[in-house]
Amino acid sequence: MVNKLYVILFSLLSIYFFSACSDKPKSKQKINQIQVIGSHNSYKKAIEDALYAYLESRDSTGGLKGLQYEHIPMLKQLSMGLRNLEVDVYIDENGGKFSNPKGLSLAEDQSEYDTENKLAQPGFKMIHIPDIDFRTQYYLFENCLKDLKSWSEENPDHTTIFITLEPKDGEKNNFGTSPDPFTAEAYQELDDIILKSLGKEHLITPDDVRADYKTLNRAVTAGNWPTVDEGKGKFMFILDTKGEKMELYIKDHPSLKDRVIFTNSNENSPEAAAMIINDPNDQRISDLVKKGYIIRTRADANTTEARNNDYSRFETAKNSGAQIITTDYYIPSTFFDSDYQIDFGRNIFYRKNPINNQS
Repeated sequence: MVNKLYVILFSLLSIYFFSACSDKPKSKQKINQIQVIGSHNSYKKAIEDALYAYLESRDSTGGLKGLQYEHIPMLKQLSMGLRNLEVDVYIDENGGKFSNPKGLSLAEDQSEYDTENKLAQPGFKMIHIPDIDFRTQYYLFENCLKDLKSWSEENPDHTTIFITLEPKDGEKNNFGTSPDPFTAEAYQELDDIILKSLGKEHLITPDDVRADYKTLNRAVTAGNWPTVDEGKGKFMFILDTKGEKMELYIKDHPSLKDRVIFTNSNENSPEAAAMIINDPNDQRISDLVKKGYIIRTRADANTTEARNNDYSRFETAKNSGAQIITTDYYIPSTFFDSDYQIDFGRNIFYRKNPINNQS
């Protein structure tokens, strides 16, 4: 009889313990109340040695040093714990525009390029600088998105991954191959390919955040971001451009209604939600974070901080409360002698926000 009582008691305790664990309350922490480290130009491979040497011999300003970095595969970055990626896309409506970069003819002893002829296909292309800095982990933006979805579904408990997306065109990106300008049709295609490749269930969109508020800005300043738990398994895109090119994306979509990507809009505008402020010394950042906006800034730029082992910019970025801090050096450089490495300590790239998450 006593043994039976022990069995019953043990069973009841097991049920209670299991229920207590299962009913553990979810965190109320919002995705704007964290701080993450991610990579800048996340897809970029290095300029090959022979081409770099050629370009360096003609570089009178020393600016080429700013391009002397590369990244490990994007999925490995995510597996390390990085939670921001940066992607550049160019329009290539007919395919083949970027198949023969000028840099291949400027120096010998370079690796083969695009051996599978992916660049011959129509679609958005992922390149840093055509003809000069063209080595990339993904030729096609669509292929990158498909890999991101696969990684996400293999790691369904991952926290929100922010992706800054720069639509590139114009003369500043013309080094022989003239990029096509972004149009309203191109932006719609960009939205469509993100939706198709990732699926709505893997996205945080402006509509999700705006909900029943009159404008996206009102929703954000009221704190209507998803919780960290609600953001798990999802991606949030931020358009890295300003001016007419940004306004074209917003046109006919007030408060970004039916859009997929958040814009880099100014404070208090109807579309304001996330902003890109590259200089962490900008005094606006902490105030904007307190008001509810998500801010992306940079720990380093143009390899300068890494070459000088200078962490002052990173320290400022951390203290500013900017939710997204990008770097080229989550692991040290292999191109020059430096121990410079960015993390929150012990290869940690995610933490509570120091400005708006004091609980």
